[in-house]
Amino acid sequence: MNDFKSYEIISGNRDKGMVILGDHAMRHLPERYERLGLPETAFSRHIAYDIGIEGLCRELSARLGVPAVLGGFSRLLIDPNRGEDDPTLIMKISDGAIIPGNHPITDEEWNYRIEAFHRPYHRAVDETIKSVADATGKAPLVLSLHSFTPAWKGVPRPWHASVLWDSDERAVLPLLAKLRADPKFLIGDNEPYDGALRNDTMYRHCMVKGIAHALLEVRQDLIGDEAGISEWAERLAPIFSAMNDDPALHEYKRYPSRTGPYDEA
Repeated sequence: MNDFKSYEIISGNRDKGMVILGDHAMRHLPERYERLGLPETAFSRHIAYDIGIEGLCRELSARLGVPAVLGGFSRLLIDPNRGEDDPTLIMKISDGAIIPGNHPITDEEWNYRIEAFHRPYHRAVDETIKSVADATGKAPLVLSLHSFTPAWKGVPRPWHASVLWDSDERAVLPLLAKLRADPKFLIGDNEPYDGALRNDTMYRHCMVKGIAHALLEVRQDLIGDEAGISEWAERLAPIFSAMNDDPALHEYKRYPSRTGPYDEA
């Protein structure tokens, strides 16, 4: 248990001013949880992690030479892209799969998972973003990568990729424009989810601090193997690089959140 890592930081050049995040990149569990009572096959499904995102984060980090932070644990254990007060932080059921190791759950275990897994990941994100800001003297550009299923409850999802966001449009609009420049792809805007989620990763590390950011979702069947990952890394790397060259994306400017007023300390 003491050897389990809640995150992985991929080294990169902090002077470049960009950070890549992969909240749901991995599907690992500490041995003590014994797969949470689920069959091994559950950990090949989207309920356990974002398929293809670990490889995409690693390849983009390497191509761009920038640091990345990857979540080191399965979202079935605790979801790093939820606030600590979110009732879906530890799921009892996910896409029809009952998770025996999560129900019933004591308050002590709930709080232990926050302290042992959730908070260390977010400290790593915070420290990496701060180190990039310190190296450049400017706000970093933060790009978070996720993936979504090709269909949900039998309904196909037509988008090849989608950009999720709250109200800070600075990185979102150029990303949408560059992705939509290729007519082969259908690119969603806040599809199949709305990007305004209070206390999620983008909210706590970017919205609150006035850092330009975007969350990109790629459809899982497009990055389900090495060929697909390489294809999308090749497509995204020049787009991300061009965005990073824009001085306007390295200024601190806080936008009001669609989720409501910020909690001021």
